[in-house]
Amino acid sequence: MEQRKITKIDIITRPNKLEELKEALNAIGVHGMTVSQVYGCGLTKGHKEVYRGREYEVNLVPKIKVETVVCEIPVEKVLDTAQKILRTGKFGDGKIFVYELSDAVRIRTGQRGVEAIMDIPGEVSK
Repeated sequence: MEQRKITKIDIITRPNKLEELKEALNAIGVHGMTVSQVYGCGLTKGHKEVYRGREYEVNLVPKIKVETVVCEIPVEKVLDTAQKILRTGKFGDGKIFVYELSDAVRIRTGQRGVEAIMDIPGEVSK
């Protein structure tokens, strides 16, 4: 039996793009995701702010990190969808990282591999 590939995709981008990104990913069948508020810097190197008359270098910019794992949905489809929604052409649009996973485990059932990340037909959480 052929082992299907499990891929993790991390998308780091502007917080104001979260709802639009979630809707677009849901539309292509990506329903499971983890979202975190993160801070980071890249090419923009942050910016200066004045607080109580003193200038401060703010080099960590607020971002969101959306993590998802796919096996049925083509990775390229996820990447194309995310880029279409997130690309403004300006510094700070973000980055996407793609990782190949060796395994996954659904803790509740002990299922492994692709079965651990796929929906169970007819099952509803309570």
